[in-house]
Amino acid sequence: MKDFLELVMARQSDRAYDNTREVESEKLERILEAARLAPSACNAQPWKFVVITDRELSVKIGKATAGLGMNKFAKDAPVHILMVEESTNITSLLGSKVKNKHFPLIDLGIAAAHISLAAESEGLGSCILGWFDEKEIKRLTDIPSSKRLLLDITIGYPAKEKRKKIRKPKEKVISYNKYGSSGKLQK
Repeated sequence: MKDFLELVMARQSDRAYDNTREVESEKLERILEAARLAPSACNAQPWKFVVITDRELSVKIGKATAGLGMNKFAKDAPVHILMVEESTNITSLLGSKVKNKHFPLIDLGIAAAHISLAAESEGLGSCILGWFDEKEIKRLTDIPSSKRLLLDITIGYPAKEKRKKIRKPKEKVISYNKYGSSGKLQK
């Protein structure tokens, strides 16, 4: 098992999958457990994970995820985890109104991070996608039209080698004690 920082450094958005290899059910179950255990505002857990493992349906979901030249690789992903926003509890709902922050979006983002990191820890690749034909995927999966389908996370064995991670330097994204200060820890 990788330590956490190694896991974060290794995780990437994989856009090519070995479609000859199926994802083992025990690996998928551990990934889903990591998602289920993700923290959420006021423990609302405002999510439903619709897991697509049927090969024929997975290809259809992948085609509905591809559009305008985007996400063509999705049809080769053996697994799609569709993240649906569910009702929140009253405490989270009130907090969202008072603070003008839609906590369920934050919560689902945290759960998506858990999924992608758990996939990496299982030796699998993932890609978090927000560009897709929501109506078509809802039709294919019987997700009620009143629900919001926020993300499609593809999961599978990567078909390409890891890439060098390109990120902004620390000094551009981290400050201590006030906005715009140096990116160095000051005591």
